[in-house]
Amino acid sequence: MSELIRGAGGGGGGGGGTTVVQQTVVAPTRTPVRDPDTLASKQYATFVDLLSEGEIEGFPSAAAYTRGTDNYNRALLKDVFLNGTQILRQGADATNPQSIDYNFQNVTLQARYGTQAQTYISGFSDIERETSVQVKVEQATPITRTISDTTVDAVRVTVTVPRLEQYTDEGDVRGTSLNLQIRVQYNGGGYTTVIDDTISGRTADQYQKDYKISFTGSFPVDVRVVRITADSVDTNLLNDFYWSSYTEITEQKLRYPNSALVAMRLDAEQFSNIPSRTYRLRGMKVQIPSNGTVNQTTGAISYAGAWNGTFGAAVWTSDPAWILYALLTNTRWGLGDHITASQLDKFAFYSASQYASTSVDDGFGGTEPRFSCNALIQNQEEAYKLINDLCSVMRVMPYWSTGALTISQDKPTDANYLFTLANISAEGFIYTGSDLKTRHTVAIVSYLDLETQDIAYEVVEDQEAIAKYGVITTNIKAFACTSRGQAARLGEWLLYTEQYETEVVSFKTSVDAGVLVRPGQVIEIADPVKAGVRRGGRIASATTTVITVDDTAETDLVTTGSATLSVILPDGTVETKAISSIAGANITVSSAFSTAPNANSIWVLNNSNVETSTWRVVTISEIDRVQYEVTAIAYNASKYNYVERGFKLQTRDITQLNEPRPAPTNLSASETIYESNGQVRVKLIVSWTAVVGVSEYQVQWRAVNGNWTTVNVPRTDYEILDTTAQTYEIRVYSLNGARTPSTSPASLSFAAVGKTAVPGNVQNLTFEAISANSGRLRWNPTVDLDVKIGGSVHIRHSNKTDGSATWANSVDLVEAKSGSATEAIIPLVEGEVLVKFEDDGGRQSATETSVIVNFPDTLGNLLVQSRREDADTPPFQGSKTTVFYSEEYDALTLEGTGNIDTITDFDAITSFDILGDVSSSGTYQFNSTLDLGSAYSLDLKRFFVTRAYFPSDLIDSRLGDVDDWSDWDGTAAAGVNAKLYLRSTSDNPSGSPTWSSWQEFVNGTFKGRGFQFRAELTSSDIAQNILIDELGYEATFQRRQEQSVGSIASGAGAKTVTFDKPFFTGTAALGGVNSSLPSVGITAQNLATGDYFVVTGVSSTGFTVTFRNSAGTAVDRNFAWSAVGYGKAA
Repeated sequence: MSELIRGAGGGGGGGGGTTVVQQTVVAPTRTPVRDPDTLASKQYATFVDLLSEGEIEGFPSAAAYTRGTDNYNRALLKDVFLNGTQILRQGADATNPQSIDYNFQNVTLQARYGTQAQTYISGFSDIERETSVQVKVEQATPITRTISDTTVDAVRVTVTVPRLEQYTDEGDVRGTSLNLQIRVQYNGGGYTTVIDDTISGRTADQYQKDYKISFTGSFPVDVRVVRITADSVDTNLLNDFYWSSYTEITEQKLRYPNSALVAMRLDAEQFSNIPSRTYRLRGMKVQIPSNGTVNQTTGAISYAGAWNGTFGAAVWTSDPAWILYALLTNTRWGLGDHITASQLDKFAFYSASQYASTSVDDGFGGTEPRFSCNALIQNQEEAYKLINDLCSVMRVMPYWSTGALTISQDKPTDANYLFTLANISAEGFIYTGSDLKTRHTVAIVSYLDLETQDIAYEVVEDQEAIAKYGVITTNIKAFACTSRGQAARLGEWLLYTEQYETEVVSFKTSVDAGVLVRPGQVIEIADPVKAGVRRGGRIASATTTVITVDDTAETDLVTTGSATLSVILPDGTVETKAISSIAGANITVSSAFSTAPNANSIWVLNNSNVETSTWRVVTISEIDRVQYEVTAIAYNASKYNYVERGFKLQTRDITQLNEPRPAPTNLSASETIYESNGQVRVKLIVSWTAVVGVSEYQVQWRAVNGNWTTVNVPRTDYEILDTTAQTYEIRVYSLNGARTPSTSPASLSFAAVGKTAVPGNVQNLTFEAISANSGRLRWNPTVDLDVKIGGSVHIRHSNKTDGSATWANSVDLVEAKSGSATEAIIPLVEGEVLVKFEDDGGRQSATETSVIVNFPDTLGNLLVQSRREDADTPPFQGSKTTVFYSEEYDALTLEGTGNIDTITDFDAITSFDILGDVSSSGTYQFNSTLDLGSAYSLDLKRFFVTRAYFPSDLIDSRLGDVDDWSDWDGTAAAGVNAKLYLRSTSDNPSGSPTWSSWQEFVNGTFKGRGFQFRAELTSSDIAQNILIDELGYEATFQRRQEQSVGSIASGAGAKTVTFDKPFFTGTAALGGVNSSLPSVGITAQNLATGDYFVVTGVSSTGFTVTFRNSAGTAVDRNFAWSAVGYGKAA
């Protein structure tokens, strides 16, 4: 601000005047005001989350309210977590929550619970079509758009404010306001204001805002945007707005029946990215038994009374048994297309549910169900894996049995079957164990902590195992587990299993047991190998009170130590009773069995000293139609209290191998000889009766006043070697499994005598001729070692054949043979051959053993007949065809073809014997037939001498100078030939025999009864002829011998022997009947002094022999025979 100041001039050397001065005054400074930018566009994120395929119970925090009410819908926000934080604090009052109770603002949520008839969620499943407008809205010119698509359910109008602010003269930037309306007209019926909004604040940037209007009337629909605030005419006031676009919204109205879901809309300003959503739910509803009630806090089921097999309405539960049952049978989201309820053993599921729902100590001062299943199954899994995962929650094993799927749970169970060595295969029980390196001592179990909604870890340690093996850690995931206590029990179970269930048994059993035993069942095994005592076997016979067992000698039957008897009843069940008394093989029980066991069923005896071992069956596999293989793992019934209550494990005493056993009984000794380094020595064999349950014994022995020798043996005998003639002291202890000896031994004093006994007699002495000059003796090997090693066999001979020879009146036949020999080749001489053993000390057998050798007569071949046709008078009397006997040549020759009646010049004829040309062929058949009487093999040799000639080449017919003759014998004829033939028959040739065809006959062996012969003469030149000077045959039987094979018992009387093939003995025409009987020889064996034999009735087919003693009485003796004769009947 400027101000003028006026003033008067002063005197002085000049004149005065007035002075004007301008002065500037500065006002105080002021800072312009700028309102904050309070307007910003908001974005909302919309989610639809599928919670479950199937109806769910709902949200646990809202369970106190009725589903669908405002209180329920507010309370459920406590169970919805965004990025791990509840929307509504847990402690908030759901009936009247305060703003401070919400951890997130501007969140809207709608839920559907998976029912069949559920409604759709509006606004979350829309089809949208946006149309641009981009028109400035002024007060005087509202903007209108018409929507005629009748499928549109709503419209979203978007307005844009480029800037909303006001400038003052002082330089301030202030906010301002803008009022607008949106009006709707249905089918021309007039406009109605549906939106009346004032936008207040300041923004220097573009600001957008949406308005959603749901249609309630008929089409067409006119939508109008109206500016209420006056248009700005001042450049300092910026409040223009534009209708940017509108979006037609068609709601799909998808209900998603049988699918539980949540639709959520939230202000995106509160999150930098899409938040994670977590829901705490009471999950799917499943059917449970009609007598069951669900605990709404734990999800466990309690049962009232017996179950009749029917199901009630579907409810929420955490019981793993019925969750598994629903998974297997549901046709929508389970395996119901493949498995029906009729294929499931629902009572096995019921039993598993009862065990799973039982309350146990949670380890932190409270209780909880033994097994709970809280799982989110959201990934596709193989059915087999998912079923086994669910089974693992409650320790069950699924398996298929008799057309149904059933489950077997690892829980306290009585034995279902008994096994001993009597009802398994010969391989016995096969035990295997796990490697120590595979046994963990620390388990880290991961599970879902519902409080932190994150994976938590429970560490379980086995301090005793850590002390043995150190820290060996394993990590396991507790499937469907949200409980720390359940996770801890799982870790305890794993460590127990690896430390104590380390032994597996396998064995093969018969079909009667294989079809009854099932996986998961508990069985008892009475294994005498492991127990050290036999306490089980087969039932010989039974009543309801008395059982007769199969064995007493090898069985430990006791009544002490609270003894009990278990048997398998006819229905396959096991029943156990206390024993009141035992008498021999009969066991009497204190109370009657419900049914008498079958004979051949299984029995097992238990008492406090030795119990059966218990096992849980893991697998059963059929090997063939009659055998099954069973595999089982060690089972201890006290493990359940050990894991769940921390009780100490109880162990079963399954063996006596560590207890002192009784001393052996019936200790005895015997003396025998043996070989050592080529020498025969004496040893004592000590033996005793086995003690039941003992597999090893300790033997102590000494010669009198000598030092004790101690040795352990796994059998019930022992040998003391190289003993001498003196007294030996012997004692034997029983050893248990720890090799602790019995408290006292079995004792014995034995006086040894050494090698003094004479050898045994020679046994089974036989003789056979092997050539014309030698024979073979055979005998059994000596049983005396001192004969076999260092001893000899002496062979003597006497010429007597009447059985009266003795060792004294006989002489050595050959050099003594080795004592190990069992045969000898001796000269073939008649008489009695005697044999004795001699040991290495010169002691001989007490009595000699002998055989009598009696030879048959020596025979040569038998000439049956020698036949010569040329030697008959007159010669060649047989049948002739174009042949004749020529007296001129004294031979048989071919006839000529000429006829004397046709001769005209007799002077030109050189020979009247053969007129004209020589015939081309002719035959001569022998005059007689050879008949042997029966069919035999016969040697035939021919007589056949011929010569060829020219009938006209005679000295009388030669006219030339004799000095010019080159051949005095005539020209050699080469165009003639002659052959000899025979044929045979096995019939009587005098009857109507069937003859064989003619065959050329040279020399050979032929079979038949009758034989005929003929000669055939041929000439290929009419000038040449042939002469047969000698024609015939010689028939001979070869010498043949038959003999017995091995020794023959004569019996106490006449013994008839039949030859294998009859001999030829002559016929009336051939030497006379019985003119050639076979010669029979007998070799008698093991004769007594004075024995002899008589051979009678020798014929072509056999003979009779009778043995008699010195008194003439027929006796039974062994003998061999040989027969020599002729011919072998065909």
